[in-house]
Amino acid sequence: MNPFTSIRRYALASAAAVLVLLAAAGCSVKYSFSGASVNYALSKTVSVSYFNNMAAMVAPILSPTLTDELTRKLASQTRLQVVREDGDLAFSGEITGYSSDPVAISGDEYALQNRLTITVKVKFVNKAEPQFSFEKTFSNYGDYNTNVLLTQAEGTLIPEIVEKLVDDIFNEALSNW
Repeated sequence: MNPFTSIRRYALASAAAVLVLLAAAGCSVKYSFSGASVNYALSKTVSVSYFNNMAAMVAPILSPTLTDELTRKLASQTRLQVVREDGDLAFSGEITGYSSDPVAISGDEYALQNRLTITVKVKFVNKAEPQFSFEKTFSNYGDYNTNVLLTQAEGTLIPEIVEKLVDDIFNEALSNW
């Protein structure tokens, strides 16, 4: 094999690699371990208003749990500064549904499991990029055995359901895939 052929191949491969690197340098991609896609050049703050419970059935821990969990997730999963009100990104809304219904019926028509469903209406405002603002209803649930009263199951179920709701809200607002 001719030594000049090897040098020529090496030079061509090196030139191709340099061109790929130069082309890639002109592109920008935002990566985030949390899945959040926030334009930090435009948005610096986030506010979360208290989510009032307007459902027919009310659990006292639900409103503060939902509000606190959403605030905590935004503070820990983004670089946004949490402010009391008027953030560049703003979340508000209300709990519109809180119900427990039987879901697993046995052959003798007795319920084996109940389902606690929580529904939240959310308004998200993105001042810098209004095209990403929305008003949407989110719903999620958790099941519990009928031999347990709802008041006994709430302490475990509410945090679990709220975590799923907050993930859905966070992803809808901040994951622009």
